[in-house]
Amino acid sequence: MQQEILRVNQISKLFGPGAEQGVNLLEQGYSKERLAKEKNLTVGVNRVSLEIREGEIFVIMGLSGSGKSTLVRMLNRLIEPTGGEVLFHGRDLRKMSKSELREVRRKSISMVFQKFALFPHRTVLENVEYGLEVQRVAKSERRSQALSSLELVGLKGWEDRYPDQLSGGMQQRVGLARALANDPEILLMDEAFSALDPLIRRDMQDELVELQDKMKKTIVFITHDLDEALRIGDRIALMKDGELIQIGTPEEMLTQPADRYVERFIEDVDLSKVLTASRVMRRPETVTLDRGPRVALELMRERGISNLFVIDRAKRLLGVITAEDASQILKSGGGLQDILITDGPCVSPDTLLNELFEVTSSARVPLAVVDDQQRLLGVIVRGAVLGALAGEVNSKKEVGEHELLA
Repeated sequence: MQQEILRVNQISKLFGPGAEQGVNLLEQGYSKERLAKEKNLTVGVNRVSLEIREGEIFVIMGLSGSGKSTLVRMLNRLIEPTGGEVLFHGRDLRKMSKSELREVRRKSISMVFQKFALFPHRTVLENVEYGLEVQRVAKSERRSQALSSLELVGLKGWEDRYPDQLSGGMQQRVGLARALANDPEILLMDEAFSALDPLIRRDMQDELVELQDKMKKTIVFITHDLDEALRIGDRIALMKDGELIQIGTPEEMLTQPADRYVERFIEDVDLSKVLTASRVMRRPETVTLDRGPRVALELMRERGISNLFVIDRAKRLLGVITAEDASQILKSGGGLQDILITDGPCVSPDTLLNELFEVTSSARVPLAVVDDQQRLLGVIVRGAVLGALAGEVNSKKEVGEHELLA
């Protein structure tokens, strides 16, 4: 389980006179509309609580006006919360002095904005060095760190160019490199890719995921784009009218929506690009190689299936046998090793469903789901894939012969 790095408890932001009193009124049951009408207060964020874990990409998603950008700016107090706590490694940022908070922003929590905010008169390298220059880091050291950051984001060789000589995607990479140069623990990214063209945006999403895999940074990513959230997020928080509606993995959001609002938000999503093999796999029926064909046939008869997966004592997959082959070998006096199918299709539990269609359509036997050590985790049949796309996901369902042959 990943360790918690950042937590917000009942965080709120109200705008207007007497905002602190407005927090108490929210706790007493006042609605956003009532506060606006009676107290002339605008609720930006309404008592949100969540925790962010080390090394994850945590996406905060919502439509315009949902409070997502206000929330992310309270995580480093660029916007001062009206109420609640912001805990970084257990320390409340709201109780820090200005100098302590400045150090956190410089060294621990960096931010990448939608607007690139590059200095046009500085080269790419000088732009990336800027944050370290402000901290009075020695020139040789900051140059070394800036060069490393540029190489990480794929801009090695562009150090001496100026921002107006770069494409939009490259300028955003410079902004990302500048944030990474400080080697922060957390990156806050507010609509960082929304100004980019669709194809460049998709490339940047892929590069961000690859970068996170390399550096294991914690990333809090703000977006209004559901496809973007599903593509990059380890977990997603959906906001509406300043309130947190649901937190979950992409699969949880799609298969267990909290309410009708979430259902409407996700209704046009292509499930095959989000759901994984682990979501639709079934419990495998297995036998060890030292059992004979008679035992294997009896097991298949009892369970109403037409094949068995063969494993060793460590549950590593050796192959699969069919009832037809077992019947034939029983007559000739051979063993299971003589009919073992060892080239059956295998996939990892993280394989997306849209990658399984062709494999399952041509496979003679069900698809095996295995881990990195080739241990058998489950099996997948065509009917399960199609059922998942129709919303009939139930990974604990028993498998009957009609499914295995589907």
